[in-house]
Parts: sequence; structure tokens; C-alpha cells
Amino acid sequence: MEQQQQSQFHLFTQRRFLPFFVTQFLGALNDNLFKNALLVIVVSSAIAGSDSSTNFTTNLAAGLFILPFFLFSTTAGLLADKYDKALLIRRIKFAEIIIMLAGCFALWTQNIAIMLVILFFLGVQSSFFGPIKYSIIPQHLSTDELLGGNAQVGMGTFVSILMGTLIGGWVVTFEQGPILVGAMTVVVAIIGWLCSRQIPEAAAENSNIVIGLNPIRQARENFALARKDSTVFYCILANSWFWLYGGSFLTQVPNFGVTVLNGHPTLISILLAAFIVGVAIGSLLCNKLSGGKVEPGLIPLGAIGLTVFAVDLFFSSNAFQFANQGAVGILPSEFFSLSGGIRVGLDLMFIGLCGGLFIVPLYSIIQQRSASNVRARVLSVNNICNAFYMVVGSLIGILFLSILGWSIPEFFLAIALLNVLFTGFIFYRVPEFLQRFKVWIARSA
Repeated sequence: MEQQQQSQFHLFTQRRFLPFFVTQFLGALNDNLFKNALLVIVVSSAIAGSDSSTNFTTNLAAGLFILPFFLFSTTAGLLADKYDKALLIRRIKFAEIIIMLAGCFALWTQNIAIMLVILFFLGVQSSFFGPIKYSIIPQHLSTDELLGGNAQVGMGTFVSILMGTLIGGWVVTFEQGPILVGAMTVVVAIIGWLCSRQIPEAAAENSNIVIGLNPIRQARENFALARKDSTVFYCILANSWFWLYGGSFLTQVPNFGVTVLNGHPTLISILLAAFIVGVAIGSLLCNKLSGGKVEPGLIPLGAIGLTVFAVDLFFSSNAFQFANQGAVGILPSEFFSLSGGIRVGLDLMFIGLCGGLFIVPLYSIIQQRSASNVRARVLSVNNICNAFYMVVGSLIGILFLSILGWSIPEFFLAIALLNVLFTGFIFYRVPEFLQRFKVWIARSA
């Protein structure tokens, strides 16, 4: 316990955490390496005049990656409760090697149809890994280590998303870029599989589970399990809300950087990095702010920040536009020297930071308050809700930006106000969050 209070990073010296952390980090990295290489190839094909349906293909790619979470999360949760989780991870990681070998061929031939199939299978793999990922943590970590472990996994996930986005989109533009990305994904998959072999056993929690042929019925049963503890269920909804919220920002940042801020395309990477690094920092801060314990009081703090900094982003981006009228193709080196540039960047970073403060306690509460023999099935419900909310987020984006014709800053403002309504509903249904927030404020004062 004393060591944990001194540093949450002591977990990186533990075999019960480090191999798992590296395995999940490399898995998320590979997903994003391949996905972003595919998107760059699709866009490049459109520029070359060989693909007139870019928007359809990019949306199809997003849909194919999300679809497996609806189809297979229920079965994944059942398997994770029925069998040794470490063994399942090793089998999933071995399957990733085969998928990436096929993906390497698809990238080499630049066959977009095969790439889309590969992307679907990566989604299948991720949907099976999700319930295991968060249900194995409480088996290997003590209660006092739970928040720190989740914080580092959250940090690692978002850093790997950033690295995969930047590296995949950059390397694929080289002369032999597609085959380089393909080779990279195979190597990463092999390293991930080797790391997974070092994960200690995580014994089955309920070997008597019967996996039936009716996934809809079993999904209903899993939802019933999640609803047994109302706090757990509302934590799942709040967690999924952040994926809608964060996804809305990440999806619009490229257009925001170029059309609103008049930036050069290279500015997009800096803005994405500001958001994702913010999430990583916020995730790690959770452990320090809560004294290493699962603290529900951090959730309202994160929710308040998500709204405050998103509202300020609306004002700061409009002020930046007004102050720098006529500027075109602003490079990253110029952006932060212009009036309002630093404020925009800080807004994005603090939105991400508050997101980290918001979601890490939510994951920890779900794990802590779910019975060990149903935990993976409850987390499979979280996977399904996350996917559903991301789809809803895309529809909200279409509504505001395409149908209503709002600007991107106005869309950010709308999401910020919706955050007030949604989190207000969550806090009304779970008064414990606000009660603990008051206690945390009094203790920190």
C-alpha cells in the first residue's frame, strides 16, 4: 500500500500488470495504424480521381469497425467469465497476427475492398478483447491499485490511438508506405502476442456458464445483470456518453483545424495531440487527486470541465478567426504565436484532461461494484453502449452540421450544453457522485 501511495508507476515493475499493459497498448496501436493508413489511401485515391465515393467509403470503414461490438460483445463477455482470461488474450493476439498478415497483403496491393474486410476483423478482435481488458484488471490488482491501473490503461489507450493515427497516416504516404505500414502491423502483432504469453493466469470466474445460440436473449440477460446495481448501470451510460462526446470532437478536429482555424493540414496532428495528451494527463491525475482510491467525486469535476472548456473553445476559436482574418495555411510553428492560438490549444488539452478525470473513476466503479463472476458480462454491456453512443454521436454531427448547417464551433457549443443535460441526469439518478464531490472539495480545500 505504501509503495502505491508513493507512485502509481510501481505497477510497471509487476509481471501481473506490465505484460498486460504492453499487450493492450500494442493492440490499440495496431488498430489505428491500419485504420488510418486505410483512410489516407482512400482519400489519396479520391484525389487521384480513382474514387468518387470517398465519404461513403470512409463512413463504411467507421461502421465496419464498430459493427462487431454490437454483434459479438455479448459472446465475448460470456467467454471472458467462463474461461481463463490470460488464455483468451493469447488466442486473440495470435489471431491478430493472421489478420495483420492478410492486412499486409491488402496494403501491398492497395485493395480497398480487402482492407475493409480486414478492418471488420480488427473490430471483431477488439470486441472480444474489450470485456477481457477491463475485467482482468481487478483479478490481478488489489483494490488500492485499481484506480492507478485503470488510469495507466486509459493513458496508454489514448496515447496508442494518437501514435497509430499519426504514424499510420504519415508512413503510408512514403513511396513504399503501404507495405511499410503492413510490415509494421505484423511486427507489432507478433510482439503483442509474445507479451501476452507473459500475462499471469486469470482463472475462470464462472465455468458453468452456458453459451447459447441466441445472442439477443443473452444480451438481454447481460443488460439485466448490469441493471442489478443502478450505480453500475449509470456509470456505463456516463462512460458511453464520453465516447460520444470525445468522438464528436475527434471527428471534427481535422475540418476544424483547416476550415475554421485556416490551418495547414499539419496543424491537425497538433490539435489531435493536444486533446489526446490531455486525456492521458487527466487519467494519470486521477490517482493523485483521489489519493489512490476510487473516488466518485472526481466525476462531477470532469463533467464540469468538459462543459466549461468546450464553451470556451467556441469563444476562443471565433476570436482566433476574427483576429487572424486573411491568414491561410497556418503552420503549427505559426499557430501558437498568433493571437488566440495558445488559448485554442489549451482548451482542447483541458477538454481531454477533464475527460480523463471523468472516465477513469467510472471504469473503476464498474469493476469494483460488479460481482467477479459476472464482471466481464457487465463490461460487455459497456462495449455495446459505447458503440451505440458513438453511432448516435455521428448522427448528431450530421444533424447539426449537415442538416441544420451549423458551424463546427457552434456544434462544439451544442455538445457542451448537451453535456450539462446528460451529466445532470446522471447526477440526479446517482446522488452519490455530487455528495462525494462536495466531500472531495472540502477535503482538498
